[in-house]
Amino acid sequence: MKKLSAKEQLEILKRGVVDLVTPEDLLSKLERSIHTGKPLIVKYGADPSRPDIHLGHAVCLLKMREFQDLGHIVVFVIGDFTARIGDPTGRSQVRPPLTKEEVEENARTYHEQVTRILDPERTRVVYNGSWLENMTLKDLVHVAAKFTVAQMLEREDFQKRFSAGIPIFLHEFLYALMVAYDSVALNCDVEMGGADQLFNFLVGRELMREMGQDPQVCLTMPILEGTDGSLKMSKSLDNVIAITDSPQEMFGRVMSIPDNVMSHYFLYLNLATPQEVKSFEERMASGSLNPRDVKLDLATRIVSWLHSPGEAKKARQEFEKVFSRGGMPEEMPEKSVSLPLDLLTFLVDVGLVPTKSEARRLLKQGGIYLDNVPLPYSERPVISTLEDGAILRVGKKRFIRLRLT
Repeated sequence: MKKLSAKEQLEILKRGVVDLVTPEDLLSKLERSIHTGKPLIVKYGADPSRPDIHLGHAVCLLKMREFQDLGHIVVFVIGDFTARIGDPTGRSQVRPPLTKEEVEENARTYHEQVTRILDPERTRVVYNGSWLENMTLKDLVHVAAKFTVAQMLEREDFQKRFSAGIPIFLHEFLYALMVAYDSVALNCDVEMGGADQLFNFLVGRELMREMGQDPQVCLTMPILEGTDGSLKMSKSLDNVIAITDSPQEMFGRVMSIPDNVMSHYFLYLNLATPQEVKSFEERMASGSLNPRDVKLDLATRIVSWLHSPGEAKKARQEFEKVFSRGGMPEEMPEKSVSLPLDLLTFLVDVGLVPTKSEARRLLKQGGIYLDNVPLPYSERPVISTLEDGAILRVGKKRFIRLRLT
């Protein structure tokens, strides 16, 4: 890519953002970068509450890749310390803190995952425990003295909980301060993430100013809905499409999203132009284009991007074979089992259903099959006999092959 002016870079980086605080500051930083030859430091943080990076993260990762293609550096901050505090972001209750062992296990594959989208040569991965673990109580009080309780209560979810009489714990205020201190420790130029993180970013911007640093620019991206089509894609909500999903899993999960959010997937993941999306929507509204065909195209584009066009073609053929013509998938997860098998516990343990009550509901409706035969309803169903290699199916889309131990 040819050398671009600061104004040309700004126009690229502004596209598709929700918040940019402020465009003038970003332009100034870009001009300084060109003058000094020093790339901007772009910070992005993620608490390793689960081990998988998903398409919701990819919305931000794609913007970060734009920064990298313009010559700047991305610092991916793994919140190994803050994950052990717990963050309620976007929730009405506290996210449970994790143990150090859980955090380390979840974080292990993050670098490999993010560099599927980011340029590894321009990506640094750091752990915020490397500086937060060493803070003393005096250091913490010094940081806390920069903010008032009123400032903390400006955060929307804190406001709602305070008004509703739902407890807000002091460690939750400290979470925002710790994330803000990450920016000070890195002396970053830009912090970016989902639009629900703007409050934390602004706290970081203010703390940097109070600590005598050039305040960071705050850039947020739109929130991608999860497979339920209403809530944000979130590991904690179990509605994700992980970038490590197999081509078949990924294709099937995309096909499960509601029609009304397809345009967001096309736009937020840079898979179609606004003009193309408008054309899709107009043709679907007029009845000249089947939404299912649009979704097949979307799933094909996503799998082609994160795997390969060849894998996307195979996944599409497999999907159409299984779900359009009632076939069985050639590949599926396998699990070793012993008899007798507690069906409800097994279904929850392998992730085919979220809860035992959901499994009972499906069983009552005749939605759980063993080798294509619906299993009879029972409050405590137990499978006493089965053939090695039998296929357990939940609904139309979830399969697992049972191997007898």
